[in-house]
Amino acid sequence: MRQLPVLVVHGGAWAMPDDVVDAHVHGVRAALDEGWRVLESGGRALDAVQAAIVSMEEDETFDAGRGSFLTRDGRVQLDALMMDGSNLRAGGVGCVERIRNPIKAARLVLEESPHIYMVAEGAEEFASQNGMKLCRNSELVIEREVQRLKEFQARSAAGEPDNTFAGTILDKGHDTVGAVALDADGNIAAGTSTGGTLNKAPGRVGDSSLIGCGCYADNLSAAVSCTGWGEPIMKLVLAKWAADRVRSGGAPDAVAQEAMVYLNNRLNGHGGMILLDQRGRFGVAHNTPRMAWAYKSTEGERSGVNG
Repeated sequence: MRQLPVLVVHGGAWAMPDDVVDAHVHGVRAALDEGWRVLESGGRALDAVQAAIVSMEEDETFDAGRGSFLTRDGRVQLDALMMDGSNLRAGGVGCVERIRNPIKAARLVLEESPHIYMVAEGAEEFASQNGMKLCRNSELVIEREVQRLKEFQARSAAGEPDNTFAGTILDKGHDTVGAVALDADGNIAAGTSTGGTLNKAPGRVGDSSLIGCGCYADNLSAAVSCTGWGEPIMKLVLAKWAADRVRSGGAPDAVAQEAMVYLNNRLNGHGGMILLDQRGRFGVAHNTPRMAWAYKSTEGERSGVNG
């Protein structure tokens, strides 16, 4: 039996100020269009997820790909994961500095490697050996983020809290991107991509590229992509936590809301989540003031930064 395809994308959950809302909504809608073209033509969920995320990695609005937050020493380090719900194959990369689209490198790990996760120079070498062109790290750095880092470090030097405090992260942005998709064959997939947190220590990896934390997909449960403060999300293995509740009979919309309550109550964490099951039911939830997201199926389309 053919399934009606569904695609849901997100572009970060945080205290998004009014002057950046339009750019975020435009970005997630553009990503939705790219992914939907794949599904509409009968393509795989995995391909739709990749297409949507590449679109956001190429959009400097988001904390993914070019334009990402900078590490403490002024470099871009990127993480990404993809997972195929039909067979539980997954591929992730962490702390890569010379890959413009880390979601494509994650896809290579998923399809061409016996491993699930590769990091730093090893991941870059693997990507290059499999046909991916590497870039200079300077090509991923933009002036907006250079200035943002300088201002942040100046405030920290003046005695303000550093970015390990939840409130500071919430105010400064979490534009991690992700997508979940259901294709006409009834398979689901998920992907997440990020540049991590502002002023992070070099080598820090967050939840986005860790299987079961910021991303998960299983046809028997759900496809999940998270965004937000990574450390609490990792501690709770939140994506798998949510998928398991869908498998136990929970409706994705209710489970996503429950996950945000759990994140806050258990660890004072904040973030957002998109969740999609094999029946096409979906949930979007966040415990931050705003979250950029978009949804499309043959029955309609929605997008926004609230709700």
